[in-house]
Formats: sequence, C-alpha cells, structure tokens
Amino acid sequence: MTDTTGHRGGFGDYGGETQGLIDRAFREQIVLVGVQFDGLTSDELEANLDELARLVDTAGADAVERVVQRRRTPDPATFVGAGKVEEIHQVSRQVDADTVVFDDELTPAQQHNLERLLHRSALDRTAVILDIFAQNATTLEGKAQVELAQLRYSLPRLRGRRGNLSQQAGGIGSRRGPGETQLEVDRRRIQRRLGRLEREIDQLHRTRRTQRKARRRGRHRTVAIVGYTNAGKSTLLNRLTGAGVVAEDRLFATLDATTRRLDLPGGESVLLTDTVGFIRKLPHHLVEAFRSTLEEVAEADLLLHVVDASAADPEAQIDAVRRVLRQIGAGDVDELVVVNKADLSDDADRLARRHDGIVVSAATGSGVEELLATLADRVRRLTAEVELLVPYDRGDVLAAVHREGEVLDIDHRPEGTRVLARLEPASVGVLGDFVVVPETAS
Repeated sequence: MTDTTGHRGGFGDYGGETQGLIDRAFREQIVLVGVQFDGLTSDELEANLDELARLVDTAGADAVERVVQRRRTPDPATFVGAGKVEEIHQVSRQVDADTVVFDDELTPAQQHNLERLLHRSALDRTAVILDIFAQNATTLEGKAQVELAQLRYSLPRLRGRRGNLSQQAGGIGSRRGPGETQLEVDRRRIQRRLGRLEREIDQLHRTRRTQRKARRRGRHRTVAIVGYTNAGKSTLLNRLTGAGVVAEDRLFATLDATTRRLDLPGGESVLLTDTVGFIRKLPHHLVEAFRSTLEEVAEADLLLHVVDASAADPEAQIDAVRRVLRQIGAGDVDELVVVNKADLSDDADRLARRHDGIVVSAATGSGVEELLATLADRVRRLTAEVELLVPYDRGDVLAAVHREGEVLDIDHRPEGTRVLARLEPASVGVLGDFVVVPETAS
C-alpha cells in the first residue's frame, strides 16, 4: 500500500472496508520508539518495548531496531521533538525500515507530522493492536467490533492524499462554491458506516443479553476465564471442557467469546466462558467496541484469572488485567487466580501463595483436579445455605426447594419437613416464610 509520501503501510484511503496497517505481502522492517516519562522505570520501558516487538511480529513484521528517549512530557508536534525525529530518521534509513512504531498513542497531528518528516509510516501501539484484531476476528460480531474500533481510530486521522480534492463542481450560476471535497466524502462515508456498525452491534448486544437471561433461568452459574493475552486461557478451556478452541502461542489468538458447560465435582454445573486476552495499554477504542462482549465478564459470578507463570513479569500482567477489569466494571467480581504454565516456571508456587491461587499446567493437566475442586467450593459459596421448615401439606414448597437449589439434607419431624439447602438469594427471599431463623444466644 503506497500513499503520496511514497512510503508503504499506514492507513489507506477508506473504501468501504478498513485497510491493513502493516503490509503483509512481505515482512516489513520496523523501528520501535519508546519514551521514558516520569514514573516509568528503564526496566518497565524495556518490558513495554519487548511486548511491542511481539505485537509487531504477530502483525507480520520484524522489529529490527529500537530508539528510546527520556522526557517529561510529549512534544505537541512530534511526540519526541525535532532532534529525536532526525535520529529516528537516520536509524530508519540505516536499517531500511519501512515503518516506525511508537509505544504510546499518537495524536492525528503528531502522526501526520512524523510521516512528513520521516518519509515513512508512523504508527502507534493502538494501530498495531487494531491490525492484529482485524486479522483474528472470525465471527460476525467480532468483525463488526474490530471494524468499529478501526473506524473510530481512523476518522480523526483522515487527510487529503490527492492533488485535487474537489469531488463536485458548484455548477453554472451556483453559489455553492467549488463543491464537496473528497476528504469530506470519505469522512461522511465513514460516519455512515459507523452508524450502521453501531446499530448492528447494538442488535447483537440485545441478542447476547437475551441469551444471558436464558442462562440465568437455567440456574447455571457463569464463570469467565480472564487473563493477559497468551496466558493459556483457551488451552485451559480445552483442558476442562474439551471445547476444541484454537490455542496458539501468539498474542490475541482468540478474540471471540466461547462458552461451554463444565460439570464440577459434587454435581454442580457452570457455564465457562473464554474471553479476549488483555494487555498493557489496551486501546480504549477496543474496550468501547468490545463492551458488549466484555459484559460477559462483568456479569459473571466468578472470574478465573489465568496468569502465565513463565512470563518475564507476571505481577505486572496481573496488575494490567485488573486495571482493565475495573475499567469494564468487573473489578468487584469474585476472582480465583490460576497460575498456569507451571511446567515452564520455577516460580509458580510462590506466585500462587502470594495471590491465594491454584497452580496448574493446562498443557499437561497437572493441578487440574485441585482447580476443579476449588472451583466447585467457590461456586457453592456463592449460594446461601439455609434451613427451612416445610409443612407436610406444602408439597409445592418442597418441590420449589428441589427445583431452585441444591438440597443437602432432609429430616422429617412431627412439625414438618426440615430441609437444609443451598439457594440463590432471590429464592431465599421468595421462600422466606419457611426459613428457620437461628436462635440468638442470650
């Protein structure tokens, strides 16, 4: 893809579908740029750039050089300042780089200025992540969500790329001026497409909400698998349920939510949902576009937070996931930490102790039985254990207790049937007239 500056990559002209951000006809050479602002350590900056390099590789390019800088605030015009832009330009020429990727989000003006000065594409972390999502989305909802995020990102970055931007003449005797520019036409087309996508996703959202209500009527608890991208969430879902979900050793291999029924020790059943992986600096465009999907997480009864024990800094990944959970309104959902890839790490036990978690290897099956037992116990804790006294002439109430909850014990007494059961809070309220209130000690 080539534009008027003569470089490849970057956003192409809008033509009804979003273009790829990185040309995958060949492996592009990429220079990474990271800025160490106040509060960010050198180690954190390097970790961010390591992750950015993996993102670039996943998108289909090769990170061949890095340029770093320390500064207090971003330069309004170029993010890094004129001197550093010249250094980046020289480095890019030396390594024959096609594109420069910044670890932080660029404003439309900064991106435009950088491309003009560097004579090559200037992208940011957000653009690369959006490109990866576009490659991996497979379902109708996933594709619509990714396109919505891409268009929201690209709309303020539209600019004229043609010499003659006039689309329509004003006409003889007309006072309408030279007519509508191609830029205005492109902008309006994108806005129309945004409107259609928003309506489509809203309809899909309503369908998903109806499905969730149906699941609740089925009395199944819902458990969402969350975690950093490539932590092994899909592998764990496959191990627990035999779902057959694609599980690859690359970032964002899974985008679309997959739900399977899981039977737990003791007879309980839950609905287990695999969700999209999180990452540092997850673009807000994606969070907004995927909000309907992420509501599966916010409305779950329990989260299985899968952590990659073999990661360079698993604690930072845990913090990043929890930040996103708070952002989508799931910060208060009950959480069970699952420290995965124990077969690849000597630090898994310490990490699990610190977070009161369970150590497993989804690849080998080690620790899965303990995980299932712990999960069953946590699910049981979500319901209230109550004692009821049901008169013998109220068989309907006894049937409701069996239907609405888990009966633990029955004792037939002269005054009626004593039932010990686990019930949902709503069911306890409905059956409140039959609940035995424990006597308080005087």
